[in-house]
Amino acid sequence: MASTTSNQRNVVFVDGIRTPFGKAGPKGIYADTRADDLVVKAIRELMRRNPQLDPAHIDEVAVAATTQTGDQGLTIGRTSAILAGLPETVPGFAIDRMCAGAMTAVTTTASGIGFGQYDVVIAGGVEHMGRHPMGEGADPNPRFLADKLVDPSALVMGNTAENLHDRFPSITKARTDAYAVNSQNKYDAAKKAGWIADTLVPVATRSSAGWGLATEDEPPRPGTTIEDLAKLKTPFRPAGRITAGNAAGLNDGATAAILAGEDTARELGLPIGMRMVGFAFQGVDPAVMGIGPVPATEKVLARTGLSIDDIGLFEINEAFAVQVLAFLEHYGIADDDPRVNQWGGAIACGHPLASSGVRLMTQLSHQFAQHPEVRYGLTTMCIGLGMGGTVIWENPNFEGDK
Repeated sequence: MASTTSNQRNVVFVDGIRTPFGKAGPKGIYADTRADDLVVKAIRELMRRNPQLDPAHIDEVAVAATTQTGDQGLTIGRTSAILAGLPETVPGFAIDRMCAGAMTAVTTTASGIGFGQYDVVIAGGVEHMGRHPMGEGADPNPRFLADKLVDPSALVMGNTAENLHDRFPSITKARTDAYAVNSQNKYDAAKKAGWIADTLVPVATRSSAGWGLATEDEPPRPGTTIEDLAKLKTPFRPAGRITAGNAAGLNDGATAAILAGEDTARELGLPIGMRMVGFAFQGVDPAVMGIGPVPATEKVLARTGLSIDDIGLFEINEAFAVQVLAFLEHYGIADDDPRVNQWGGAIACGHPLASSGVRLMTQLSHQFAQHPEVRYGLTTMCIGLGMGGTVIWENPNFEGDK
């Protein structure tokens, strides 16, 4: 199906799905569920929803995990493909770019599609932070700190968020708390409208209490008020600004998406949710990793010839409210701009690290269908150890002049 030349092809996001996100820890819904079984469930659901796709046509399965050990190790892209029942001819691999793992799984395999070497791929991510806390088993080289290659705060994400507050004194705790409340409210409205459920696959769970069925996200706190958040402790600094209320929690969950060449998607009768325009990753000072989305976005805008004014929808990962507000402030976008995170974000639904990039993409794809007046949208996120990643997408439903 692919061209025999290396001419660039359009890459499309066909479909995305995720498990409900759980709270990490012994009381979370996935406490006794394996990480690989979560991503297997997502892959199987993709295949169920797209029966016109012959599994033998899948050229690659790329699955990200930040902590690649235990049930998140052993080349999880390959093992999850086998466990999901894909033919043994379908290869797979694992990716680690911390929070942007699934985003990188998408951009890496999309590059192969664009170069004509893949036709259809599955890309996604999983994180079981209850079983594998971030950094479990890692042995950072002592030269990072001894030779002052990075500030000690760079290895603790909450400290990097406090540092970002220092860099942006106009972003007060009151602003981040207000943003967090808005995220909870938008998520709750999207859930009540049935939009969140359309992106989820139910997952059977098992615990000492017996079998259960996870059908919705566990972390959201509907009805949260600014007064509630003002009472929370600031664990990273005395009288700090980062709390459990204005940051994403520790979560478990998995995502998966089908990507294809646009020509292949049309040939096979696959839906086209959105078209990739460009992407960029950029490094920043690890001590203020939350600023990463800004230079990454600047880079991809320059590469694509677009401006921030061309972007009609934004899906920004809410690792911390301060990093979203730093992005918005840089571009002169209001804290409550209706183009931003229309369904709320990770502060409400959770952030299982390497899985989150595909959540952003899946939601943007659905929002494109709701907004044919919008031509371009972007997904962006900050990344641990000082990076940012941004992908720009085009809406195939756009009704304006093309």
